[in-house]
Amino acid sequence: MFDILVYLFENYFDSGNYPDSVTLTRKLTLAGFTNDEISQALDWLSELEQRDIGDYPATLADNKSHRCYAAYEMEKIDAEGRGFIMLLEQTGVLNPLQRELLIDRVLTMEENTSSLEKIKLIVLTELWVKNQLTDHAVLEKLLITSESYYRH
Repeated sequence: MFDILVYLFENYFDSGNYPDSVTLTRKLTLAGFTNDEISQALDWLSELEQRDIGDYPATLADNKSHRCYAAYEMEKIDAEGRGFIMLLEQTGVLNPLQRELLIDRVLTMEENTSSLEKIKLIVLTELWVKNQLTDHAVLEKLLITSESYYRH
């Protein structure tokens, strides 16, 4: 699925939106992706578009508490990924509710890529799907980050 999301950005980001699911399925098939990969990616994108706040209270968006990760979350999201999530929150790209939803999305991805790559791709995809990638400063933060930020 990670490869499909990267493919979408490489081929459709500049146009501002991605094609409907029928056209996208055809193009992804021609690009060599399997039906299972395509189905999984389309389901993931559909869930992203329709996602609500689920089990989280809406008031979480205004919360100012610090996030502690459970052991299983730390296995899936390495220190670099957790640091980047904190950066996104501190710079106002994410509020605590969006952070929790992002963590949920990262935990559902079964890819062998680093958590930082997943996080960046998920945030970019979500902002793109919701047509919120209008601020180039946000885009720059997602694509170019200083590695010195993560050193403790």
